[in-house]
Amino acid sequence: MKNHSRIFSIGKMCSVFNVSRGGYYTWLKRVPSRRSIENQMLEQEILEAFQNSKYRYGSPRITRALNKKRIKVSRPRVAKIMKRNHLRSIVKKKFKVTTDSSHKFTVPANKLDRNFKPDTLGAAWVSDITYIRTKQGWLYLTTVIDLGDRKVIGWALSATGSATFEWTSS
Repeated sequence: MKNHSRIFSIGKMCSVFNVSRGGYYTWLKRVPSRRSIENQMLEQEILEAFQNSKYRYGSPRITRALNKKRIKVSRPRVAKIMKRNHLRSIVKKKFKVTTDSSHKFTVPANKLDRNFKPDTLGAAWVSDITYIRTKQGWLYLTTVIDLGDRKVIGWALSATGSATFEWTSS
């Protein structure tokens, strides 16, 4: 209402917003509370710490950074202020290497030469490993597929990288 008082009359705005004129003028003269002044100062400090971290820090790290600057504040309060100002940290998942390219095993010859449509069944089998995350840890699923009809002819599920195959019947 204060920002629009040059365009609209205070009386009209008070009636539209269902606010008494006396209440508006009392609010206008009110001195900000100590808590709101603290929060404004904290907003600036939090924004500065957030920008200094290249937008990576969340409320726990920003709280530690403020405490190092001798600004005593709790993590939940920092989290509330960050949420109010729409500040969210950038979270990147760590890359997990799953392939060991420098192994000592011999590399088999490329017999398929990208011909993934053989003429007969049983002429070409291919295999792959899939990693499955469970509550108990990682599981490894290995499948063997006949390229002739694209059906799974064998599979193995293991808690380690090595397992014996269980063959399906045709």
